[in-house]
Amino acid sequence: MKLKFSAFKLLALACLSASCCCGLAAETIKVGVLHSLSGTMAISETSLRDALLFAFDEINKAGGVKIDGKSYMIEPVIVDGASNWPLFAEKAKQLLEEDKVAVVFGCWTSVSRKSVLPVFEKDNGMLFYPVQYEGEELSKNIFYTAEAVNQQATPAVDYLLKQGKKKFYLIGTDYVYPQTTNLILYKYLMLHGIVLGDIGGGLRKDAEGKVISAGKYTPFGHTDYQQIVAEIKQFAASGDACVINTINGDSNVPFFKEIATAGLSPSDCPVVSFSLAEDELRALPTKDLVGELGCWTYFMSLTTPENRQFLARWNRWLRDETHPGVVKEKRAVDSPMVLSYDGAYLWKAAVEKAGTFDVDKVRETLESGDISFSGPGGKNTMQKNHHTTKNVYIGETRANGQFKIVKEFPQVEGEPFLLKDLDAKLAALTK
Repeated sequence: MKLKFSAFKLLALACLSASCCCGLAAETIKVGVLHSLSGTMAISETSLRDALLFAFDEINKAGGVKIDGKSYMIEPVIVDGASNWPLFAEKAKQLLEEDKVAVVFGCWTSVSRKSVLPVFEKDNGMLFYPVQYEGEELSKNIFYTAEAVNQQATPAVDYLLKQGKKKFYLIGTDYVYPQTTNLILYKYLMLHGIVLGDIGGGLRKDAEGKVISAGKYTPFGHTDYQQIVAEIKQFAASGDACVINTINGDSNVPFFKEIATAGLSPSDCPVVSFSLAEDELRALPTKDLVGELGCWTYFMSLTTPENRQFLARWNRWLRDETHPGVVKEKRAVDSPMVLSYDGAYLWKAAVEKAGTFDVDKVRETLESGDISFSGPGGKNTMQKNHHTTKNVYIGETRANGQFKIVKEFPQVEGEPFLLKDLDAKLAALTK
């Protein structure tokens, strides 16, 4: 599935006409959008496409990407990864080799990112990846506007520890992001004095007895959580327990419905989710989830002037836009959407400073530490390690599907590599 939107071409022609009158030259530049618009991940990824279209429209309306007196209008080439990880690689190759895009914004799951990574490295393409992930990776061809583990999972655990929680049940979808994140959290919890018996979900060890996996896992699209929730309820019966949830996609709907059916309340056993935000909450019975937790680098409920202005522009865009497939009613904005939006502006700033769309020169500019964008969640600065410095927030779910912000960690630097340091600290404790 590949869509090229005539609205962008019409806008480009309008800007071209206007700039000709002013003696300036306007051209177009193709950028790729690679997300699941169908399948189990469409519940989350379709909105990221919409956030990118919004950013591109804003940029084009403001005159496009400007290099050496020329204005380049963004022409998006949108392809559907269809929640099919090998297909993501095929679509990435198409965008880079056939469509000749200057940059790609896309992927949600880590398995889709890892599927496309060899394609971007082979073709020297550039990918902006906007969704929280497990870290332990650094590619010269990927820029991670996403939350690293130390910008989401470990701050959430720190918050829960300070709230007096002593038992942690780990559950997620069966793929690399939940598995690696929960392995990090298992070691992080051990380092903070949580004993093995108080980490729920199970452990898997190698032949030498080393823990290589922690937590309970279900496949993508899983719907039957009755037995698992019964296990969680038993685990939480003694009190001071919580759940760390890294379930992805539409499986969150049956999971939380089962949590509500079982009568597990946030006061009994709060659930903190790392892949569930305002956009997905639209499909859940939020009146039953009041008090459940999220940890992100943006919440729609932020009361800053920047966020209020952003939301006003977003709502106007929804009212006026004409792109196929964009849902206009009952929309919400969440962190992955905002990090997609921020990524478009970080790329634009780097291109304009570099004075070229050349991937190597844009990469060098992004790695300089001088490229920032003040978005609706706060200032976002690209680091040399391809991750960003940004604010981190913890929120409690409200009945209206929004979050009450209960904690802020300002300007946290993204650190992708945590396992080696945790292993060293745990080894030191056993000496």
